[in-house]
Amino acid sequence: MLCALVPDVSRSHWKELIEDGRVLVDGLECRKPGTEVDLGARLEFTLAPRRKLRVEVTDAALLRVLFEDEFIVVVDKPPGVLAHPTDTASGATISELAVARFGPLPTLQGADRPGIVHRLDAGTSGVMVLARSEPAFAELMRQFRQREVEKTYLALVYGTPRFDSGWVHASIDREKGDSSRMIVARPGEGRAASTYYEVRSRFRDVALLAAQPKTGRTHQIRVHLTHAEMPLVGDKLYKRKGGPLFRFPPDAPLPARQCLHAAEIRFRHPVSLEPVSFEAPLADDFARMLAWVREHRV
Repeated sequence: MLCALVPDVSRSHWKELIEDGRVLVDGLECRKPGTEVDLGARLEFTLAPRRKLRVEVTDAALLRVLFEDEFIVVVDKPPGVLAHPTDTASGATISELAVARFGPLPTLQGADRPGIVHRLDAGTSGVMVLARSEPAFAELMRQFRQREVEKTYLALVYGTPRFDSGWVHASIDREKGDSSRMIVARPGEGRAASTYYEVRSRFRDVALLAAQPKTGRTHQIRVHLTHAEMPLVGDKLYKRKGGPLFRFPPDAPLPARQCLHAAEIRFRHPVSLEPVSFEAPLADDFARMLAWVREHRV
């Protein structure tokens, strides 16, 4: 109800406000999200900024560096780590760890995003590129805008793809009333998006895909594969309508995040303009889950 009344406030923000006692029902605090409210009840609320979690980490060596020179840094982002600080969390993000290790980085995308040329979702692991100089930053941004950068992700999904490869062409928009979610937009709305995928391995009701986004929309692969009835294993935000095809048993090492890994990135070095490519090994939690699937879902 509150999301419908004030759509500019996300569901997660309403949850915080309710738990903080900032929502009153008929003059009484309501601290339980999801509480049913009687028709005609009086609702009162006080808006407040999101709570901000600060993680203090001073060891810059925690940054997993795959390559570095005086112009760029290529890192292997672990799952659960933010690319840069947000309104709700900071500390131990990729950008902050990079500044601690390499010193000041260019901020062409904002003072809170030093070095950040592109992002990965917090739950997505894998290869990321950061810029160490403004000319390198500008050239990398140009390559991303012109879609000259090639990225390959590995995705463990529910379902049995009909074909060994395919495309998903569907515009993407932010869901009204929940700013944390993206959706496939209605015709004529949203931003155009395309994703190509290939099947790497087939299992019983599960598949390992290699996905290549040809555009850079927020949550693109997760939204597109869910739209194609192949939602990612472990994804709590984007799920198959009606629930998953099956539930993994308790002994399955199901990761606490979506099984999505940025495995490889290819672009031209921003100074030499020579083609370069970098790969990140599969994160441990994803690798354990994939090994379990290979053994139990044949």
